[in-house]
Amino acid sequence: MADPATDFVAMMDLEPHGPDTFVGTGPRYPWGGLYGGQIVAQALRAAAATVEPQYRVHSLHAYFIRRGDHAEPVRYEVDRVRNGRSFVTRTVTARQAVGAILSMSASFQVDEEAPDAQTAELPEVPRHDELPQESWTTMFDRVTVPTRGIPGLEGRARGWMRINGDLGDDPVLHACAMAYMSDDYPTDAVVSLQPDVDAPGVDDPYVAFSLDHALWFHRPLRADDWHLTAMVCHGIISSRGLTVGHVFTEQGVHVATISQEVLLRRRRS
Repeated sequence: MADPATDFVAMMDLEPHGPDTFVGTGPRYPWGGLYGGQIVAQALRAAAATVEPQYRVHSLHAYFIRRGDHAEPVRYEVDRVRNGRSFVTRTVTARQAVGAILSMSASFQVDEEAPDAQTAELPEVPRHDELPQESWTTMFDRVTVPTRGIPGLEGRARGWMRINGDLGDDPVLHACAMAYMSDDYPTDAVVSLQPDVDAPGVDDPYVAFSLDHALWFHRPLRADDWHLTAMVCHGIISSRGLTVGHVFTEQGVHVATISQEVLLRRRRS
């Protein structure tokens, strides 16, 4: 297997371990442990491996149960909950030695001829080639659109992203790549609502954990093209911030919607 820190396709090449069971690995991320987006993406890959190709994923809902350990593989156990003519449902439990680290449900649908309407609009933001690139991983390119301190953009996080590498034409890989990247900007939206996050002399005072994550796929997408993620946090209570956001192509096509609840706590001194 190629280095999963630089090769997304290799990371999605899960190893079968018995009926409807798959094993995957990942790198150690800058903050230690595993990245939640990796576990969601691999869980989606495992679920899709048990579904006929005419069914396309349209949604997933995941709960992060425990922090993942990069030093050991992750076991993905798939339950074939329902096989219907139009819809297929799967649940996936990701496990390590400590126990379950993620529980996810995914739904797949056969494409249908039906009206196509869109009301979500691409915000007026600078293009990705007009801003500096910055990313904490070699897995994807990332260009953050400044929002902090701008009146009317409180609690918002926006950024352009694209996966690195050639994913070919496999729609499952592109969906998994979008799932991988979708766990990034929700935290930024929650952090931006903290009153002292930019205070002088305060260096990264908070620690964040993804609690649950939902992703809806609306239209076909290529995750190796640039997309804008526009998140908004509607408020924080009991250290939990709820974020909702849209994902757009450069042409303004609304391809996905993200929702996530983030646990944000002040670091212990």
